[in-house]
Amino acid sequence: MYKLGFIGLGNMAGALIKGFISSGYLNKNDICGFDISEKARIKAGESGIYICSNNQETVNKSELIIIAVKPQYIEDAVAKIKDNLKGKAFVSVVLGYDFEKYENLLDNSVRHLTIMPNTPVEVGEGMILLEEKHSLREEEWKFIKEGLEKCGSIEVIPSHLMSAAGALSGCGPAYLYMVIEALADGAVKNGIPRKTAYKLASQTVIGAGKMQLISGIHPGVLKDNVTSPGGSTIKGLKALEDGNIRAAFINAIDQGCQIQ
Repeated sequence: MYKLGFIGLGNMAGALIKGFISSGYLNKNDICGFDISEKARIKAGESGIYICSNNQETVNKSELIIIAVKPQYIEDAVAKIKDNLKGKAFVSVVLGYDFEKYENLLDNSVRHLTIMPNTPVEVGEGMILLEEKHSLREEEWKFIKEGLEKCGSIEVIPSHLMSAAGALSGCGPAYLYMVIEALADGAVKNGIPRKTAYKLASQTVIGAGKMQLISGIHPGVLKDNVTSPGGSTIKGLKALEDGNIRAAFINAIDQGCQIQ
Protein backbone atom coordinates (compact mmCIF):
# COMPACT_ATOMS: atom_id res chain seq x y z
CA MET A 1 0.00 0.00 0.00
CA TYR A 2 1.36 3.42 -1.01
CA LYS A 3 1.16 6.33 1.42
CA LEU A 4 0.10 8.78 -1.31
CA GLY A 5 -1.68 8.28 -4.61
CA PHE A 6 -2.00 11.08 -7.17
CA ILE A 7 -4.95 11.42 -9.52
CA GLY A 8 -3.40 13.68 -12.13
CA LEU A 9 0.34 14.09 -12.62
CA GLY A 10 0.60 17.59 -14.09
CA ASN A 11 2.70 20.54 -12.96
CA MET A 12 1.24 20.92 -9.47
CA ALA A 13 1.30 17.20 -8.72
CA GLY A 14 4.86 17.05 -10.02
CA ALA A 15 5.90 19.96 -7.80
CA LEU A 16 4.37 18.30 -4.73
CA ILE A 17 5.98 14.95 -5.54
CA LYS A 18 9.40 16.58 -5.90
CA GLY A 19 8.84 18.53 -2.70
CA PHE A 20 7.86 15.46 -0.66
CA ILE A 21 10.79 13.41 -1.97
CA SER A 22 13.52 16.08 -1.93
CA SER A 23 12.60 17.07 1.64
CA GLY A 24 12.98 13.47 2.77
CA TYR A 25 9.43 13.34 4.14
CA LEU A 26 8.59 10.52 1.72
CA ASN A 27 10.60 8.41 -0.67
CA LYS A 28 9.71 7.43 -4.21
CA ASN A 29 8.43 4.03 -3.08
CA ASP A 30 5.76 5.73 -0.94
CA ILE A 31 4.03 7.38 -3.92
CA CYS A 32 2.02 6.22 -6.90
CA GLY A 33 -0.19 7.95 -9.44
CA PHE A 34 -1.86 8.06 -12.82
CA ASP A 35 -2.62 10.63 -15.51
CA ILE A 36 -4.55 10.23 -18.75
CA SER A 37 -1.67 12.00 -20.50
CA GLU A 38 1.15 9.67 -21.51
CA LYS A 39 3.56 12.60 -21.49
CA ALA A 40 2.64 13.40 -17.87
CA ARG A 41 3.02 9.74 -16.87
CA ILE A 42 6.47 9.54 -18.43
CA LYS A 43 7.61 12.76 -16.77
CA ALA A 44 6.30 11.68 -13.35
CA GLY A 45 7.88 8.26 -13.78
CA GLU A 46 11.29 9.91 -14.00
CA SER A 47 10.98 10.71 -10.29
CA GLY A 48 10.84 6.99 -9.56
CA ILE A 49 7.26 6.80 -8.31
CA TYR A 50 5.04 3.89 -9.34
CA ILE A 51 2.82 4.69 -12.32
CA CYS A 52 -0.53 2.95 -12.09
CA SER A 53 -2.54 1.68 -15.06
CA ASN A 54 -5.60 3.81 -14.19
CA ASN A 55 -7.12 6.01 -11.48
CA GLN A 56 -9.00 3.11 -9.90
CA GLU A 57 -5.73 1.27 -9.28
CA THR A 58 -4.25 4.43 -7.79
CA VAL A 59 -7.10 4.75 -5.29
CA ASN A 60 -7.11 1.06 -4.40
CA LYS A 61 -3.37 1.00 -3.71
CA SER A 62 -3.13 4.25 -1.69
CA GLU A 63 -3.81 5.22 1.91
CA LEU A 64 -4.43 8.88 1.01
CA ILE A 65 -5.47 10.26 -2.36
CA ILE A 66 -4.42 13.64 -3.77
CA ILE A 67 -6.45 14.78 -6.77
CA ALA A 68 -4.73 17.33 -9.01
CA VAL A 69 -6.69 17.60 -12.24
CA LYS A 70 -7.98 20.67 -14.07
CA PRO A 71 -11.28 22.03 -12.67
CA GLN A 72 -13.23 21.17 -15.82
CA TYR A 73 -12.34 17.49 -15.39
CA ILE A 74 -12.94 17.09 -11.67
CA GLU A 75 -16.54 15.90 -11.70
CA ASP A 76 -15.91 13.26 -14.36
CA ALA A 77 -12.72 12.09 -12.62
CA VAL A 78 -14.46 11.77 -9.25
CA ALA A 79 -17.47 9.97 -10.76
CA LYS A 80 -15.21 7.24 -12.16
CA ILE A 81 -13.55 6.54 -8.79
CA LYS A 82 -16.47 7.30 -6.47
CA ASP A 83 -16.95 3.70 -5.34
CA ASN A 84 -13.20 3.12 -4.94
CA LEU A 85 -12.95 6.21 -2.73
CA LYS A 86 -15.45 4.99 -0.14
CA GLY A 87 -13.91 5.10 3.32
CA LYS A 88 -10.72 6.76 2.05
CA ALA A 89 -8.97 10.05 2.82
CA PHE A 90 -9.00 12.51 -0.07
CA VAL A 91 -7.07 15.78 -0.56
CA SER A 92 -7.87 18.16 -3.41
CA VAL A 93 -5.65 20.76 -5.05
CA VAL A 94 -8.30 21.62 -7.65
CA LEU A 95 -9.02 25.33 -8.05
CA GLY A 96 -12.50 26.40 -7.02
CA TYR A 97 -13.57 23.20 -5.24
CA ASP A 98 -14.03 23.67 -1.51
CA PHE A 99 -15.38 21.50 1.31
CA GLU A 100 -19.05 22.10 0.52
CA LYS A 101 -18.66 21.28 -3.17
CA TYR A 102 -16.99 17.98 -2.32
CA GLU A 103 -19.73 17.16 0.17
CA ASN A 104 -22.05 17.04 -2.84
CA LEU A 105 -19.62 15.11 -5.06
CA LEU A 106 -18.26 12.44 -2.73
CA ASP A 107 -19.78 9.57 -0.81
CA ASN A 108 -20.38 10.57 2.82
CA SER A 109 -17.81 7.99 3.96
CA VAL A 110 -14.98 9.91 2.25
CA ARG A 111 -12.89 12.16 4.52
CA HIS A 112 -11.62 15.18 2.63
CA LEU A 113 -9.59 18.39 2.69
CA THR A 114 -9.01 21.12 0.10
CA ILE A 115 -5.57 22.71 -0.19
CA MET A 116 -4.05 25.31 -2.51
CA PRO A 117 -0.28 24.99 -2.90
CA ASN A 118 1.81 26.97 -5.34
CA THR A 119 4.57 25.64 -7.57
CA PRO A 120 7.52 26.76 -5.37
CA VAL A 121 6.70 23.72 -3.18
CA GLU A 122 9.05 21.99 -5.62
CA VAL A 123 12.03 23.79 -4.04
CA GLY A 124 10.73 23.85 -0.47
CA GLU A 125 9.55 27.47 -0.64
CA GLY A 126 5.86 27.02 -1.36
CA MET A 127 2.93 28.83 0.19
CA ILE A 128 0.25 26.25 0.91
CA LEU A 129 -3.29 27.11 1.95
CA LEU A 130 -5.33 24.55 3.90
CA GLU A 131 -9.07 25.02 4.09
CA GLU A 132 -10.12 25.32 7.72
CA LYS A 133 -13.17 23.10 7.25
CA HIS A 134 -12.33 19.46 6.58
CA SER A 135 -13.28 15.95 7.66
CA LEU A 136 -9.89 14.20 7.88
CA ARG A 137 -9.05 12.14 10.92
CA GLU A 138 -6.51 13.68 13.27
CA GLU A 139 -3.69 11.39 12.12
CA GLU A 140 -4.49 12.09 8.45
CA TRP A 141 -4.52 15.85 9.05
CA LYS A 142 -1.19 15.57 10.87
CA PHE A 143 0.36 13.48 8.08
CA ILE A 144 -0.57 15.85 5.25
CA LYS A 145 0.14 18.99 7.31
CA GLU A 146 3.63 17.83 8.31
CA GLY A 147 4.39 16.81 4.74
CA LEU A 148 3.32 20.17 3.35
CA GLU A 149 5.37 22.00 6.01
CA LYS A 150 8.42 20.30 4.49
CA CYS A 151 7.53 21.94 1.17
CA GLY A 152 7.14 25.51 2.42
CA SER A 153 4.92 27.58 4.67
CA ILE A 154 1.31 26.65 5.46
CA GLU A 155 -1.67 28.76 6.43
CA VAL A 156 -5.09 27.53 7.53
CA ILE A 157 -7.72 29.69 5.80
CA PRO A 158 -11.49 30.03 6.43
CA SER A 159 -13.54 28.60 3.57
CA HIS A 160 -14.95 31.94 2.45
CA LEU A 161 -11.44 33.40 2.01
CA MET A 162 -9.87 30.54 0.05
CA SER A 163 -10.51 32.16 -3.33
CA ALA A 164 -8.92 35.48 -2.35
CA ALA A 165 -5.95 33.81 -0.66
CA GLY A 166 -5.51 31.49 -3.63
CA ALA A 167 -5.56 34.42 -6.05
CA LEU A 168 -2.60 35.86 -4.14
CA SER A 169 -0.41 32.86 -3.37
CA GLY A 170 -1.51 30.63 -6.23
CA CYS A 171 -1.35 33.20 -9.03
CA GLY A 172 1.32 35.31 -7.33
CA PRO A 173 4.36 33.37 -8.59
CA ALA A 174 3.37 34.15 -12.19
CA TYR A 175 3.11 37.85 -11.34
CA LEU A 176 6.49 37.79 -9.63
CA TYR A 177 8.10 35.96 -12.56
CA MET A 178 6.88 38.84 -14.70
CA VAL A 179 8.41 41.28 -12.20
CA ILE A 180 11.71 39.38 -12.31
CA GLU A 181 11.66 39.35 -16.09
CA ALA A 182 10.88 43.07 -16.30
CA LEU A 183 13.56 44.03 -13.77
CA ALA A 184 16.07 41.91 -15.68
CA ASP A 185 15.03 43.52 -18.97
CA GLY A 186 15.74 46.92 -17.47
CA ALA A 187 19.17 45.76 -16.37
CA VAL A 188 19.93 44.21 -19.77
CA LYS A 189 18.91 47.49 -21.42
CA ASN A 190 21.65 49.12 -19.37
CA GLY A 191 24.35 46.60 -20.23
CA ILE A 192 24.00 43.76 -17.70
CA PRO A 193 24.29 40.24 -19.24
CA ARG A 194 20.95 38.39 -19.29
CA LYS A 195 21.99 35.51 -17.01
CA THR A 196 23.44 37.91 -14.45
CA ALA A 197 20.35 40.12 -14.64
CA TYR A 198 18.03 37.18 -13.83
CA LYS A 199 20.20 36.19 -10.88
CA LEU A 200 20.23 39.72 -9.49
CA ALA A 201 16.48 40.14 -9.91
CA SER A 202 15.53 36.73 -8.49
CA GLN A 203 17.76 37.03 -5.44
CA THR A 204 16.49 40.55 -4.81
CA VAL A 205 12.90 39.23 -4.75
CA ILE A 206 13.88 36.37 -2.43
CA GLY A 207 15.83 38.67 -0.11
CA ALA A 208 13.12 41.32 0.10
CA GLY A 209 10.46 38.71 0.87
CA LYS A 210 12.56 37.03 3.54
CA MET A 211 13.45 40.34 5.15
CA GLN A 212 9.78 41.28 5.50
CA LEU A 213 8.77 37.83 6.80
CA ILE A 214 11.57 37.60 9.35
CA SER A 215 11.44 41.20 10.57
CA GLY A 216 7.67 41.64 10.47
CA ILE A 217 8.26 45.27 9.52
CA HIS A 218 5.61 46.91 7.34
CA PRO A 219 6.73 46.74 3.69
CA GLY A 220 6.16 50.49 3.34
CA VAL A 221 8.67 51.13 6.13
CA LEU A 222 11.20 48.78 4.52
CA LYS A 223 10.69 50.64 1.25
CA ASP A 224 11.29 53.98 2.96
CA ASN A 225 14.46 52.62 4.59
CA VAL A 226 16.11 52.22 1.18
CA THR A 227 14.74 55.44 -0.31
CA SER A 228 17.05 58.44 0.05
CA PRO A 229 15.80 61.99 -0.67
CA GLY A 230 16.49 62.83 -4.30
CA GLY A 231 18.08 59.41 -4.88
CA SER A 232 17.76 56.81 -7.61
CA THR A 233 15.28 54.64 -5.69
CA ILE A 234 12.67 57.37 -5.24
CA LYS A 235 12.99 58.25 -8.91
CA GLY A 236 12.41 54.62 -9.81
CA LEU A 237 9.43 54.43 -7.46
CA LYS A 238 7.96 57.51 -9.13
CA ALA A 239 8.26 55.76 -12.49
CA LEU A 240 6.43 52.72 -11.10
CA GLU A 241 3.67 54.89 -9.64
CA ASP A 242 3.33 56.63 -13.02
CA GLY A 243 2.69 53.15 -14.45
CA ASN A 244 -0.05 52.47 -11.88
CA ILE A 245 1.79 49.43 -10.54
CA ARG A 246 -0.26 49.24 -7.34
CA ALA A 247 -3.57 49.32 -9.20
CA ALA A 248 -2.28 46.73 -11.66
CA PHE A 249 -1.47 44.24 -8.89
CA ILE A 250 -4.74 44.91 -7.05
CA ASN A 251 -6.66 44.37 -10.28
CA ALA A 252 -4.75 41.14 -10.91
CA ILE A 253 -5.84 39.76 -7.53
CA ASP A 254 -9.42 40.85 -8.23
CA GLN A 255 -9.38 39.01 -11.55
CA GLY A 256 -7.92 35.91 -9.91
CA CYS A 257 -10.79 35.89 -7.42
CA GLN A 258 -13.39 36.18 -10.17
CA ILE A 259 -11.93 33.31 -12.17
CA GLN A 260 -12.04 31.07 -9.13
